[in-house]
Amino acid sequence: MKNISVKTNETECLNYIRVLQVLNDASLYVCGTYAFQPTCDYLSLQDFELENKNEDGRGRCSFDPAQSFTSVMVDGDLYSGTAFNFLGSEPIIHRSSPQVSLRTEYSISWLNEPSFVFADVIRESKNSPDGDDDKIYFFFTEVSVEYEFVGKLSIPRIARVCKGDLGGQRTLQKKWTSFLKAKLVCSMPELNFVFNVVHDVFILKTPDWKETVIYGVFTSQWGNIGLSAVCAYNMSTIDEVFSKGKYMQKASVEQSHTKWVRFNAMPPSPRPGACINNIDRLQNISDSLRLPDKTLQFIKDHPLMDDQVLPIGNGPKLIRRDVNYTQIVVDRVRALDNNVYDVIFTSTVKYVSSDDYQKIIVKPGNAAELQCQLKSNLAKVVWKLNGTILSVEDSKYHLLRGDSLLILSISEQDLGNYECWSEEQVKSSSFAQLVAGFVLSLDLIVPSTTSDPTTTATTTTTPLNPVIQTEGNANTAESTLTSTPPGSTTPTTLPPQTKLTPTSSTTIQTLRKLPIPISDAPNLETKDPSTEYIKSNNNNALLLLFLLFFILFLALMAYNCYMQFLPPPCLKLRAALLGSNKKAKPEYMACEAGLMEPIVEKTAQIEAHNQNGGQQKGLRDTGYETEPDCSNGKIPTTKHLEEPPESKDKPFDVICESQPIEYADADAPC
Repeated sequence: MKNISVKTNETECLNYIRVLQVLNDASLYVCGTYAFQPTCDYLSLQDFELENKNEDGRGRCSFDPAQSFTSVMVDGDLYSGTAFNFLGSEPIIHRSSPQVSLRTEYSISWLNEPSFVFADVIRESKNSPDGDDDKIYFFFTEVSVEYEFVGKLSIPRIARVCKGDLGGQRTLQKKWTSFLKAKLVCSMPELNFVFNVVHDVFILKTPDWKETVIYGVFTSQWGNIGLSAVCAYNMSTIDEVFSKGKYMQKASVEQSHTKWVRFNAMPPSPRPGACINNIDRLQNISDSLRLPDKTLQFIKDHPLMDDQVLPIGNGPKLIRRDVNYTQIVVDRVRALDNNVYDVIFTSTVKYVSSDDYQKIIVKPGNAAELQCQLKSNLAKVVWKLNGTILSVEDSKYHLLRGDSLLILSISEQDLGNYECWSEEQVKSSSFAQLVAGFVLSLDLIVPSTTSDPTTTATTTTTPLNPVIQTEGNANTAESTLTSTPPGSTTPTTLPPQTKLTPTSSTTIQTLRKLPIPISDAPNLETKDPSTEYIKSNNNNALLLLFLLFFILFLALMAYNCYMQFLPPPCLKLRAALLGSNKKAKPEYMACEAGLMEPIVEKTAQIEAHNQNGGQQKGLRDTGYETEPDCSNGKIPTTKHLEEPPESKDKPFDVICESQPIEYADADAPC
């Protein structure tokens, strides 16, 4: 496919066909996007030409081919799940009918960003004892309305409407009065893992509609998980959810992540969302136009069911890793053991195909593995080279794990197209199917730095190991089944080419290298000038980076030394360089100068005072060393120490040594 960035009339299709339904035995009903103006017409099956009636396709067909869409023709009426406007912001489930056209209510409670995948009719009115109506079921994935999270949570849904619905008289005029939807559950309960995106649905119908089984293919909303699952549902279980299940209503509590809760009260009668049956007709309600407003208003506000549709066995029928299934088809067959089985066909992509064999390039003398995996345990593998069956008894070819082919010591005689065929004997016929194909070629490019091809084979690695997707793809791989008469080993008709879907990566592992004698082994060491240049540049860069960091370190040391942030040795160096007489400060700083005074000097002063006749008093330990108070704000001298100052009587001075203290809190002199 070409990557086109600009849409032009020469490169873009103006009309994508989205609807192709059988109207009757003589004509088909066709609708296309018609350059974002959807248009419908009738196609005659006799001459295969359009009748040029050109009906408005809005509501019947999507505007954009990229928008999700589904449709089904039921008794001349087209039921569609599509977008009603150009922007795709108004999704609807619409019925186009010559009698009455109906659509869903424009509300997120009814449809919230749906992605439609499938629609079909279930004939429940056939042999119905209660006179029930046929129902049209729609399958889609929408954004959850029950819960509110930071991101958008996807929910797989199943919705239904009644074929005989005519809308309401006053409430829900030209709107569905039978629209109900429920959640499809496909999960692994033991791992608490949910598959919450439905991609395709197939309804395996039976004569009794209650025995109908619905198959759906699901993936997880989080694509990095890489898991796909197939879940099956009984039609009887689905009918019970809609006909007997509880409804949901909007929660009245604000600021809660739960937006919808179960409606536990009694719903009005007749039951909202139900089709008209014999009981309603006995009450003079012959169609939806006669339904009471209470029932219509209830269904307008409560389109979501609280009960969920659980799968058969409460889990998936099939789980596969590293694959995203997008389509499914199921067939019911009776096997040779007389048991009935449901055969599931799945595909991984939608309408896209590829016709290129896988290209494999190997070195001369090396080995390669061509991977192939059969899907049937009863089938046998047949490998062919250029249309000729290979003999695995040859020492050059070996089967690995039963199906894959190992080729040893590849040479020019081994080049060509390799095909892996699956052959199976069913009763008296033999069926063959092409599973994988490869184109094998040699890599003979010799590097300019060496002239010995053996050196190239040993020094150059080969990025190979083919990985072929062997899933049965209904739309991606056009596999041919050919019949062979009993006893014959070669099919009578073989397709010259088969379209296959390649995986995203194709590689081959080199299994054996060409041996080289040690005595004759050339010098494998090569010198590339560009390599030497890169090495020298790396060394210069590292040296320059080291010098830069060293200069920054020296600058930082000099700055800290200048700001006197470093220890005394640095300060001495600073003083020597700058010529300062300032001495280096000790590492500790004294908070008070009196704390640095020697105790010996104080003791000598006290002894001199006592020799001069002074009265020695016991020193009171206050916890602080203080200087004598001279009462004049000056520093004490020797004179002050020898001659104590004359005592002056002060009004509140009391000599307490001569009089004992009688009361600790007395105000009188002691």
